[in-house]
Amino acid sequence: MQALRLEVGNWDELGQDASAIRTEVFVIEQKVPPELEMDEQDAVSVHAVAYDAQGRALGTGRLLPDGHIGRMAVLGQARGRQVGSRILQALVARAQDLRYPEVALNAQVHAIGFYERHGFVAQGPEFLDAGIVHRLMTRRLG
Repeated sequence: MQALRLEVGNWDELGQDASAIRTEVFVIEQKVPPELEMDEQDAVSVHAVAYDAQGRALGTGRLLPDGHIGRMAVLGQARGRQVGSRILQALVARAQDLRYPEVALNAQVHAIGFYERHGFVAQGPEFLDAGIVHRLMTRRLG
């Protein structure tokens, strides 16, 4: 696995890098309307950003105050290199530190296997979010 530096913090600290990654992955690659991508939850969420050895931001995710993990995004050239796993592990660890009983996320259906490998269980039917098929997944903590 490549050398990764993971930063966990607030939007003021990590928002510029997180926003750039999310724009690349969601808005440009997946055609999510920009007005749906950035929201008021960024200001109150815990954010994680992974950087390579040269300091380039490769991936991001966030933990909302209600225990939902979201906006998980990894740049195309960094996929398959454990970047998403490291980000997800950091956000789950933060949720454990905050004593949340469980975490939840809305997984794009193509990524369900990834989340299952990290202990998440699919719940309920598939649904559309920003024109992309998702499914609720949860993981008990503790």
